[in-house]
Amino acid sequence: MGGGLGVNREPERTDPHVPYFFLSYAHTPPRATDGPDPDMWVRRLYQDLCEHILMLTDLPEGESAGFMDRAMRIGEDWSSRLSAALAACRVFVPLYSPRYFVSDHCGREWRAFALRQTRSRTSQDSAPPAIVPALWTPVHAERLPSAAKSLRHDHERFGPHYASYGLYALMKLRRYRAEYEHAVRLLAQSIVTTAHENPVPRGEPLDLADLPNAFGPPPVLRRVRIVVAAPSSRELPPGRSERCYGPSPVDWNPYRESDVDAGRPLADFAAEQVRGLDYLTTVEPLDEAAGSLLAEAHPSAPTVMLLDRWAVADPEQRELLTRVDAAAQPWVVVIVPWDRSDPDNQSSGAELQSALEKTLPRTLQRGRSVSRAATGGVPSLSAFADVLPTVIQWAAAQFLRYVSPVYPPAGPPVPRPRLLGPVPEPGSAQETPDDPRI
Repeated sequence: MGGGLGVNREPERTDPHVPYFFLSYAHTPPRATDGPDPDMWVRRLYQDLCEHILMLTDLPEGESAGFMDRAMRIGEDWSSRLSAALAACRVFVPLYSPRYFVSDHCGREWRAFALRQTRSRTSQDSAPPAIVPALWTPVHAERLPSAAKSLRHDHERFGPHYASYGLYALMKLRRYRAEYEHAVRLLAQSIVTTAHENPVPRGEPLDLADLPNAFGPPPVLRRVRIVVAAPSSRELPPGRSERCYGPSPVDWNPYRESDVDAGRPLADFAAEQVRGLDYLTTVEPLDEAAGSLLAEAHPSAPTVMLLDRWAVADPEQRELLTRVDAAAQPWVVVIVPWDRSDPDNQSSGAELQSALEKTLPRTLQRGRSVSRAATGGVPSLSAFADVLPTVIQWAAAQFLRYVSPVYPPAGPPVPRPRLLGPVPEPGSAQETPDDPRI
């Protein structure tokens, strides 16, 4: 991907990869690995919009009414699909919420669509943007970035409570159910009308990582390090075949043989998921990351280590892992992928697990307090995708707790304010001298 955003043509109606709308929303962090999908209500809204658009148009069977990233298969090339959808969709639908406008990823999605539209028009073209915002939860007007303030927000026509509560509350509260249906029907109609009256030619897909945030720099650039502890294909221990490995440890793909969706290294998939949660990330093999993990006085980011049990069969990697465990850094969390259908794993699983427990006792015990699934052997790519957000959230919380404390401002201490009752008017008989205790 990459390169300039060329303008090709108006999307063809018969192309099944051209959605009517692209739903852009901020992901909500999960509370637990075994809890419900925190974005399940967003997915419900997406499905309701698609149903209405199918009724309002003559879309043939199989053609996409919309695009939402949760509709993609686990393991699919996530960023490529997002970029392709943004380059072809007819309408961009940002789902407003306080979390949306601090999301670096959402800002890049907005930028990609806005660039496509800007470059497709002449200076005399005054057509309104093909952006139809939807209010998920209320956002104060002063918190809207300039890109959003320039749009028309006609909230009143969506119902009396839409502007006060947003679609999320209307959807969840039974007494507002009719108002939710009315708002979604109008939103679908706006999408269809905008698509027909203001067509945007197809553009070339852009790499979102290369684009600036349309909302401006995010308030905090959050980071997560991904460290891979696995052998390379050149340094495999006895009894291990090379089918899941590549020239570098970061090429490790533990689910390659058993999962048709696992077509690329696990670290690449993990990095894509991390970016979707609005973190910047780097991927490093253990031997390159060990120095900073062990000696860094001020670590730069929480760390998620993807650990292959076969790594402990290598004396050098085992020694590095032992030292990482001894450092006892609480913001370093381990995920242990383990394909139970792999014949090599079946024959050596118990022995490798025993060696792992002896090598990383502190780290594994700490990891079990977060997610037993993460340290007990994650069996599939979909299970890995479920575990990863919770592990990241916990590692980030530990990093903030231990590494990024908030100190008082510089300067002399300021006395705590005290309430002394009503203040008399200056010069009045009730005025008293200053209390020397204050």
